[in-house]
Amino acid sequence: MRIEAGECSADEIIAELREGRRVVVQTEMLGGDHEVTLRHDGTTYYCDTPTTLHRHTEEAAMRECIENMGYGRQT
Repeated sequence: MRIEAGECSADEIIAELREGRRVVVQTEMLGGDHEVTLRHDGTTYYCDTPTTLHRHTEEAAMRECIENMGYGRQT
């Protein structure tokens, strides 16, 4: 699934990840447009950015990452 940053809520993104889908977020970062890939392997949530790979073992931590980084729509 491909989205623009802010297009979907954190709840919608998490639901897609729980279903086993990857969510590719187009976002502005480091002075340019970049893709960030969010995924879940059933145990760990991953946020693969152009500079690093973040890992979260808890859904709440992944939700916080999505919200703090602006990948999800602000509610």
